[in-house]
Amino acid sequence: MFEGHDPYLVALSVAIASLGGYTGFALAARIRNTPGVSNRMLLAGAAAFLAVGIWTMHFVGMLAAPLPSDTVYLLLPTIISFLICALVVGISLFFVSIGEPSLKRVVSSAVLLGAGITSMHYVGIHGLAGPFAIEHDGSMILLSVLVAIVTAYGGLRAFLAQQEGVRLIVSSIAFGVAVSGMHYTAMHGMHFVPLAGQVHHHLGGSLAASQQILSIVVALLCFVIAAGFLLSLVPDPRRQTLVPAMAGASAPPDMLVAEPVPQAVASPRPVPAPLGGIGQPPRAAPAPRLPVEGADGTHFIDTADVRSVRADAHYTRVHDGTRERMCPWSISEAEAQLDPSLFIRVHRSHIVAIPHVALVRKEGDGAILELDGPSPHRVPVSRAKIAEVKARLGLANRRHA
Repeated sequence: MFEGHDPYLVALSVAIASLGGYTGFALAARIRNTPGVSNRMLLAGAAAFLAVGIWTMHFVGMLAAPLPSDTVYLLLPTIISFLICALVVGISLFFVSIGEPSLKRVVSSAVLLGAGITSMHYVGIHGLAGPFAIEHDGSMILLSVLVAIVTAYGGLRAFLAQQEGVRLIVSSIAFGVAVSGMHYTAMHGMHFVPLAGQVHHHLGGSLAASQQILSIVVALLCFVIAAGFLLSLVPDPRRQTLVPAMAGASAPPDMLVAEPVPQAVASPRPVPAPLGGIGQPPRAAPAPRLPVEGADGTHFIDTADVRSVRADAHYTRVHDGTRERMCPWSISEAEAQLDPSLFIRVHRSHIVAIPHVALVRKEGDGAILELDGPSPHRVPVSRAKIAEVKARLGLANRRHA
Protein backbone atom coordinates (compact mmCIF):
# COMPACT_ATOMS: atom_id res chain seq x y z
CA MET A 1 0.00 0.00 0.00
CA PHE A 2 2.86 2.39 0.83
CA GLU A 3 5.20 1.18 -1.93
CA GLY A 4 7.03 4.16 -3.41
CA HIS A 5 5.55 6.62 -0.87
CA ASP A 6 7.74 8.99 1.12
CA PRO A 7 7.59 7.49 4.66
CA TYR A 8 8.11 10.87 6.35
CA LEU A 9 5.21 12.46 4.49
CA VAL A 10 3.06 9.40 5.22
CA ALA A 11 3.80 9.83 8.93
CA LEU A 12 3.08 13.57 8.64
CA SER A 13 -0.28 12.86 6.98
CA VAL A 14 -1.32 10.61 9.88
CA ALA A 15 -0.15 13.22 12.40
CA ILE A 16 -2.06 16.02 10.63
CA ALA A 17 -5.27 13.98 10.57
CA SER A 18 -4.83 13.18 14.28
CA LEU A 19 -4.18 16.82 15.24
CA GLY A 20 -7.19 17.96 13.21
CA GLY A 21 -9.30 15.26 14.84
CA TYR A 22 -8.16 16.25 18.34
CA THR A 23 -8.91 19.94 17.76
CA GLY A 24 -12.27 19.23 16.15
CA PHE A 25 -13.33 16.75 18.84
CA ALA A 26 -12.16 19.05 21.63
CA LEU A 27 -14.38 21.82 20.26
CA ALA A 28 -17.25 19.43 19.59
CA ALA A 29 -17.09 18.11 23.16
CA ARG A 30 -18.03 21.59 24.42
CA ILE A 31 -21.03 22.06 22.14
CA ARG A 32 -23.61 20.47 24.38
CA ASN A 33 -22.43 22.53 27.36
CA THR A 34 -22.60 25.91 25.64
CA PRO A 35 -25.88 27.69 24.80
CA GLY A 36 -26.75 30.21 22.10
CA VAL A 37 -24.42 31.69 19.55
CA SER A 38 -21.33 30.15 21.18
CA ASN A 39 -22.84 26.73 20.51
CA ARG A 40 -23.06 27.45 16.78
CA MET A 41 -19.56 28.92 16.74
CA LEU A 42 -18.17 25.77 18.36
CA LEU A 43 -20.05 23.61 15.86
CA ALA A 44 -18.62 25.62 12.96
CA GLY A 45 -15.12 25.48 14.46
CA ALA A 46 -15.30 21.74 15.06
CA ALA A 47 -16.51 21.10 11.50
CA ALA A 48 -13.85 23.41 10.05
CA PHE A 49 -10.92 21.79 11.88
CA LEU A 50 -12.11 18.26 11.11
CA ALA A 51 -12.60 19.17 7.43
CA VAL A 52 -9.23 20.92 7.17
CA GLY A 53 -7.55 17.98 8.92
CA ILE A 54 -9.10 15.45 6.54
CA TRP A 55 -8.44 17.53 3.41
CA THR A 56 -4.86 18.43 4.39
CA MET A 57 -4.12 14.80 5.22
CA HIS A 58 -5.35 13.88 1.73
CA PHE A 59 -2.99 16.27 -0.04
CA VAL A 60 -0.03 15.50 2.21
CA GLY A 61 -0.67 11.91 1.18
CA MET A 62 -0.73 13.00 -2.46
CA LEU A 63 2.64 14.71 -2.04
CA ALA A 64 3.94 11.48 -0.51
CA ALA A 65 2.77 9.41 -3.50
CA PRO A 66 5.05 8.61 -6.47
CA LEU A 67 3.18 10.76 -9.01
CA PRO A 68 4.49 11.50 -12.52
CA SER A 69 6.92 14.43 -12.44
CA ASP A 70 4.83 16.69 -14.69
CA THR A 71 1.61 16.27 -12.67
CA VAL A 72 -0.36 19.43 -11.89
CA TYR A 73 -3.48 20.03 -9.77
CA LEU A 74 -6.58 21.58 -11.33
CA LEU A 75 -7.83 24.28 -8.98
CA LEU A 76 -11.58 23.81 -9.46
CA PRO A 77 -11.77 20.09 -8.53
CA THR A 78 -9.30 20.71 -5.69
CA ILE A 79 -11.46 23.49 -4.20
CA ILE A 80 -14.65 21.49 -4.75
CA SER A 81 -13.11 18.54 -2.88
CA PHE A 82 -12.58 20.76 0.18
CA LEU A 83 -16.11 22.22 -0.02
CA ILE A 84 -17.57 18.70 -0.14
CA CYS A 85 -15.56 17.73 2.92
CA ALA A 86 -16.54 20.85 4.91
CA LEU A 87 -20.21 20.53 3.95
CA VAL A 88 -20.68 16.88 4.90
CA VAL A 89 -18.72 17.24 8.16
CA GLY A 90 -20.83 20.25 9.17
CA ILE A 91 -24.12 18.56 8.27
CA SER A 92 -23.17 15.38 10.12
CA LEU A 93 -22.13 17.20 13.30
CA PHE A 94 -25.28 19.32 13.18
CA PHE A 95 -27.47 16.27 12.59
CA VAL A 96 -26.19 14.49 15.70
CA SER A 97 -26.16 17.65 17.84
CA ILE A 98 -29.95 18.12 17.62
CA GLY A 99 -32.43 15.75 19.17
CA GLU A 100 -31.61 12.50 20.91
CA PRO A 101 -28.49 10.87 19.35
CA SER A 102 -30.13 7.51 18.65
CA LEU A 103 -28.25 4.68 16.96
CA LYS A 104 -30.20 5.23 13.73
CA ARG A 105 -29.34 8.94 13.71
CA VAL A 106 -25.63 8.31 14.35
CA VAL A 107 -25.41 5.55 11.73
CA SER A 108 -27.16 7.77 9.15
CA SER A 109 -24.75 10.61 9.90
CA ALA A 110 -21.79 8.21 9.65
CA VAL A 111 -22.94 6.97 6.23
CA LEU A 112 -23.33 10.58 5.04
CA LEU A 113 -19.95 11.59 6.42
CA GLY A 114 -18.18 8.50 5.09
CA ALA A 115 -19.67 8.99 1.63
CA GLY A 116 -18.63 12.65 1.75
CA ILE A 117 -15.04 11.84 2.74
CA THR A 118 -14.82 9.28 -0.04
CA SER A 119 -16.29 11.76 -2.54
CA MET A 120 -13.77 14.37 -1.41
CA HIS A 121 -10.94 11.92 -2.04
CA TYR A 122 -11.97 10.86 -5.53
CA VAL A 123 -12.89 14.40 -6.63
CA GLY A 124 -9.46 15.51 -5.41
CA ILE A 125 -7.80 12.58 -7.19
CA HIS A 126 -9.40 13.57 -10.47
CA GLY A 127 -8.05 17.07 -9.99
CA LEU A 128 -4.72 15.58 -11.07
CA ALA A 129 -3.80 16.43 -14.62
CA GLY A 130 -0.97 15.27 -16.85
CA PRO A 131 -0.15 12.91 -19.75
CA PHE A 132 -1.97 9.99 -18.11
CA ALA A 133 -5.38 8.51 -17.37
CA ILE A 134 -6.41 7.34 -13.89
CA GLU A 135 -7.97 3.93 -13.33
CA HIS A 136 -9.36 2.53 -10.07
CA ASP A 137 -9.74 -0.98 -8.72
CA GLY A 138 -13.45 -1.49 -7.93
CA SER A 139 -12.79 -3.63 -4.85
CA MET A 140 -10.48 -0.98 -3.42
CA ILE A 141 -13.16 1.68 -3.96
CA LEU A 142 -15.68 -0.37 -1.97
CA LEU A 143 -13.13 -1.06 0.76
CA SER A 144 -12.21 2.63 1.02
CA VAL A 145 -15.91 3.57 1.34
CA LEU A 146 -16.30 1.01 4.14
CA VAL A 147 -13.22 2.34 5.94
CA ALA A 148 -14.54 5.91 5.60
CA ILE A 149 -17.96 5.02 7.06
CA VAL A 150 -16.42 3.12 9.98
CA THR A 151 -14.11 6.08 10.53
CA ALA A 152 -17.03 8.49 10.51
CA TYR A 153 -19.00 6.35 12.97
CA GLY A 154 -16.07 6.22 15.39
CA GLY A 155 -15.53 9.96 15.07
CA LEU A 156 -19.18 10.78 15.76
CA ARG A 157 -19.20 8.43 18.74
CA ALA A 158 -16.18 10.29 20.10
CA PHE A 159 -18.08 13.55 19.57
CA LEU A 160 -21.13 12.29 21.47
CA ALA A 161 -19.01 10.85 24.30
CA GLN A 162 -17.53 14.30 25.01
CA GLN A 163 -14.27 12.59 25.79
CA GLU A 164 -11.42 14.35 27.51
CA GLY A 165 -7.84 13.65 28.49
CA VAL A 166 -6.26 10.35 27.52
CA ARG A 167 -9.45 9.03 25.92
CA LEU A 168 -9.65 12.05 23.60
CA ILE A 169 -6.01 11.56 22.60
CA VAL A 170 -6.58 7.87 21.85
CA SER A 171 -9.73 8.66 19.85
CA SER A 172 -7.91 11.33 17.84
CA ILE A 173 -5.01 9.00 17.01
CA ALA A 174 -7.46 6.30 15.96
CA PHE A 175 -9.28 8.87 13.83
CA GLY A 176 -6.02 9.95 12.15
CA VAL A 177 -4.99 6.37 11.42
CA ALA A 178 -8.46 5.52 10.08
CA VAL A 179 -8.75 8.56 7.77
CA SER A 180 -5.25 7.91 6.49
CA GLY A 181 -6.15 4.24 6.04
CA MET A 182 -9.08 5.23 3.83
CA HIS A 183 -6.80 7.43 1.71
CA TYR A 184 -4.02 4.89 1.25
CA THR A 185 -6.51 2.08 0.63
CA ALA A 186 -7.96 4.09 -2.25
CA MET A 187 -4.46 4.99 -3.49
CA HIS A 188 -3.52 1.31 -3.51
CA GLY A 189 -6.30 0.68 -6.02
CA MET A 190 -5.35 3.63 -8.28
CA HIS A 191 -3.25 3.21 -11.42
CA PHE A 192 -1.80 5.70 -13.90
CA VAL A 193 -2.03 4.82 -17.59
CA PRO A 194 0.47 6.89 -19.67
CA LEU A 195 -0.94 8.94 -22.53
CA ALA A 196 1.96 10.46 -24.44
CA GLY A 197 1.61 14.06 -25.58
CA GLN A 198 -1.77 14.67 -23.90
CA VAL A 199 -0.83 17.28 -21.27
CA HIS A 200 -2.53 20.21 -22.96
CA HIS A 201 -5.58 18.11 -23.74
CA HIS A 202 -6.03 17.26 -20.06
CA LEU A 203 -5.51 20.82 -18.86
CA GLY A 204 -7.99 22.21 -21.34
CA GLY A 205 -7.15 25.82 -20.38
CA SER A 206 -8.16 25.22 -16.73
CA LEU A 207 -6.39 26.90 -13.83
CA ALA A 208 -3.79 24.57 -12.37
CA ALA A 209 -1.17 24.54 -9.62
CA SER A 210 2.16 22.75 -9.51
CA GLN A 211 3.21 20.40 -6.74
CA GLN A 212 5.44 23.15 -5.37
CA ILE A 213 2.51 25.55 -4.98
CA LEU A 214 0.40 22.82 -3.40
CA SER A 215 3.25 22.13 -0.97
CA ILE A 216 3.16 25.76 0.20
CA VAL A 217 -0.64 25.69 0.66
CA VAL A 218 -0.46 22.40 2.56
CA ALA A 219 2.35 23.75 4.77
CA LEU A 220 0.21 26.77 5.71
CA LEU A 221 -2.76 24.54 6.54
CA CYS A 222 -0.51 22.31 8.64
CA PHE A 223 0.50 25.42 10.57
CA VAL A 224 -3.17 26.35 11.10
CA ILE A 225 -3.99 22.87 12.38
CA ALA A 226 -0.97 22.84 14.70
CA ALA A 227 -1.92 26.29 16.03
CA GLY A 228 -5.50 25.16 16.64
CA PHE A 229 -4.24 22.06 18.40
CA LEU A 230 -2.00 24.11 20.71
CA LEU A 231 -4.82 26.55 21.46
CA SER A 232 -7.14 23.66 22.35
CA LEU A 233 -4.63 22.64 25.04
CA VAL A 234 -4.92 26.03 26.78
CA PRO A 235 -7.08 25.57 29.91
CA ASP A 236 -10.47 27.28 29.82
CA PRO A 237 -10.35 30.00 32.51
CA ARG A 238 -14.06 29.60 33.05
CA ARG A 239 -13.44 26.08 34.27
CA GLN A 240 -11.02 27.16 36.97
CA THR A 241 -11.59 28.80 40.33
CA LEU A 242 -9.60 31.98 40.56
CA VAL A 243 -7.20 32.38 43.48
CA PRO A 244 -8.30 35.20 45.83
CA ALA A 245 -6.31 38.41 45.49
CA MET A 246 -3.35 38.87 47.83
CA ALA A 247 -3.88 40.96 50.94
CA GLY A 248 -3.64 44.64 50.16
CA ALA A 249 -3.85 44.10 46.38
CA SER A 250 -6.77 45.43 44.42
CA ALA A 251 -8.23 43.77 41.34
CA PRO A 252 -8.89 45.78 38.20
CA PRO A 253 -12.48 47.06 38.15
CA ASP A 254 -13.33 45.20 34.96
CA MET A 255 -11.92 41.84 36.11
CA LEU A 256 -14.46 39.03 36.32
CA VAL A 257 -13.97 37.33 39.68
CA ALA A 258 -15.20 33.81 40.36
CA GLU A 259 -16.40 32.69 43.76
CA PRO A 260 -16.32 29.09 44.94
CA VAL A 261 -19.62 28.08 46.44
CA PRO A 262 -19.51 27.67 50.24
CA GLN A 263 -19.48 24.09 51.44
CA ALA A 264 -22.64 24.64 53.40
CA VAL A 265 -24.57 24.95 50.16
CA ALA A 266 -23.74 21.39 49.14
CA SER A 267 -26.46 19.96 51.38
CA PRO A 268 -29.22 22.56 51.72
CA ARG A 269 -31.94 22.00 54.25
CA PRO A 270 -35.21 20.98 52.63
CA VAL A 271 -37.75 23.76 52.52
CA PRO A 272 -41.33 22.58 53.12
CA ALA A 273 -43.52 23.02 50.10
CA PRO A 274 -46.22 25.66 50.48
CA LEU A 275 -49.55 24.33 51.63
CA GLY A 276 -51.45 26.72 49.38
CA GLY A 277 -53.67 29.61 50.24
CA ILE A 278 -57.38 29.70 50.93
CA GLY A 279 -59.23 28.00 48.10
CA GLN A 280 -55.96 26.82 46.52
CA PRO A 281 -54.91 23.16 46.48
CA PRO A 282 -51.54 22.33 48.09
CA ARG A 283 -48.55 21.96 45.74
CA ALA A 284 -48.21 18.46 44.37
CA ALA A 285 -45.36 16.35 45.71
CA PRO A 286 -42.16 16.81 43.68
CA ALA A 287 -41.51 14.20 41.02
CA PRO A 288 -38.76 11.78 42.17
CA ARG A 289 -37.68 11.04 38.60
CA LEU A 290 -37.62 12.70 35.19
CA PRO A 291 -38.50 10.96 31.91
CA VAL A 292 -35.86 11.10 29.16
CA GLU A 293 -36.08 9.74 25.64
CA GLY A 294 -33.63 7.10 24.44
CA ALA A 295 -33.15 5.12 21.25
CA ASP A 296 -35.07 2.19 22.71
CA GLY A 297 -37.81 4.07 24.57
CA THR A 298 -38.39 6.32 27.58
CA HIS A 299 -36.02 6.05 30.53
CA PHE A 300 -36.22 7.68 33.95
CA ILE A 301 -33.43 9.35 35.91
CA ASP A 302 -33.47 10.36 39.59
CA THR A 303 -33.78 14.08 40.25
CA ALA A 304 -30.74 13.74 42.55
CA ASP A 305 -28.67 13.10 39.41
CA VAL A 306 -30.04 16.09 37.49
CA ARG A 307 -27.69 19.07 37.19
CA SER A 308 -29.72 21.33 34.93
CA VAL A 309 -32.73 21.52 32.66
CA ARG A 310 -32.62 23.58 29.45
CA ALA A 311 -35.58 24.60 27.27
CA ASP A 312 -35.47 23.24 23.72
CA ALA A 313 -38.55 24.37 21.77
CA HIS A 314 -41.57 22.61 23.34
CA TYR A 315 -39.34 20.15 25.16
CA THR A 316 -36.32 20.30 27.45
CA ARG A 317 -32.85 18.81 27.74
CA VAL A 318 -31.78 17.34 31.05
CA HIS A 319 -28.07 17.29 31.93
CA ASP A 320 -27.13 14.42 34.24
CA GLY A 321 -23.51 15.48 34.77
CA THR A 322 -22.29 13.56 31.74
CA ARG A 323 -24.46 14.61 28.80
CA GLU A 324 -27.78 16.14 27.85
CA ARG A 325 -30.80 13.97 27.23
CA MET A 326 -34.16 14.94 25.77
CA CYS A 327 -37.12 15.22 28.15
CA PRO A 328 -40.75 15.41 26.89
CA TRP A 329 -41.66 18.03 29.53
CA SER A 330 -41.71 21.74 28.78
CA ILE A 331 -39.55 24.07 30.89
CA SER A 332 -42.66 25.24 32.80
CA GLU A 333 -43.79 21.68 33.48
CA ALA A 334 -40.30 20.74 34.65
CA GLU A 335 -40.24 23.74 37.02
CA ALA A 336 -43.62 22.69 38.45
CA GLN A 337 -42.55 19.07 38.90
CA LEU A 338 -39.12 19.64 40.49
CA ASP A 339 -38.54 20.20 44.21
CA PRO A 340 -38.29 24.00 44.75
CA SER A 341 -35.99 23.45 47.74
CA LEU A 342 -33.38 21.87 45.44
CA PHE A 343 -34.02 23.50 42.05
CA ILE A 344 -34.27 27.11 40.94
CA ARG A 345 -35.10 28.68 37.60
CA VAL A 346 -32.16 30.98 36.93
CA HIS A 347 -33.12 32.02 33.40
CA ARG A 348 -36.21 31.81 31.25
CA SER A 349 -34.63 28.79 29.55
CA HIS A 350 -32.64 27.21 32.40
CA ILE A 351 -33.26 25.45 35.71
CA VAL A 352 -30.34 24.35 37.92
CA ALA A 353 -29.91 22.02 40.89
CA ILE A 354 -28.55 24.16 43.74
CA PRO A 355 -26.67 21.27 45.45
CA HIS A 356 -24.61 20.73 42.29
CA VAL A 357 -23.45 24.34 41.83
CA ALA A 358 -19.65 24.35 42.08
CA LEU A 359 -18.81 27.88 40.93
CA VAL A 360 -20.52 31.21 40.38
CA ARG A 361 -18.98 34.01 38.34
CA LYS A 362 -20.19 37.42 37.21
CA GLU A 363 -20.43 37.99 33.48
CA GLY A 364 -21.74 41.25 32.08
CA ASP A 365 -25.11 42.12 33.60
CA GLY A 366 -25.72 38.52 34.58
CA ALA A 367 -23.74 35.61 35.96
CA ILE A 368 -22.58 32.10 35.11
CA LEU A 369 -23.00 28.98 37.22
CA GLU A 370 -20.78 25.94 36.77
CA LEU A 371 -22.32 22.62 37.75
CA ASP A 372 -20.27 19.64 38.87
CA GLY A 373 -20.14 16.14 37.40
CA PRO A 374 -17.90 14.05 35.13
CA SER A 375 -18.47 16.68 32.43
CA PRO A 376 -18.94 20.04 34.23
CA HIS A 377 -21.00 22.55 32.30
CA ARG A 378 -22.05 26.18 32.61
CA VAL A 379 -25.49 27.77 32.79
CA PRO A 380 -26.29 31.49 32.39
CA VAL A 381 -28.12 33.45 35.10
CA SER A 382 -30.31 36.37 34.09
CA ARG A 383 -29.83 39.72 35.81
CA ALA A 384 -33.28 39.51 37.44
CA LYS A 385 -32.36 36.21 39.11
CA ILE A 386 -28.93 37.11 40.48
CA ALA A 387 -30.13 38.24 43.92
CA GLU A 388 -32.26 35.12 44.40
CA VAL A 389 -29.44 32.84 43.27
CA LYS A 390 -26.95 34.52 45.63
CA ALA A 391 -29.38 34.11 48.50
CA ARG A 392 -29.86 30.41 47.75
CA LEU A 393 -26.08 29.96 47.58
CA GLY A 394 -25.45 31.75 50.87
CA LEU A 395 -23.79 34.73 49.16
CA ALA A 396 -26.44 37.37 49.88
CA ASN A 397 -24.28 39.19 52.42
CA ARG A 398 -20.98 38.83 50.54
CA ARG A 399 -19.48 41.29 48.11
CA HIS A 400 -17.67 40.33 44.91
CA ALA A 401 -14.12 41.59 44.95
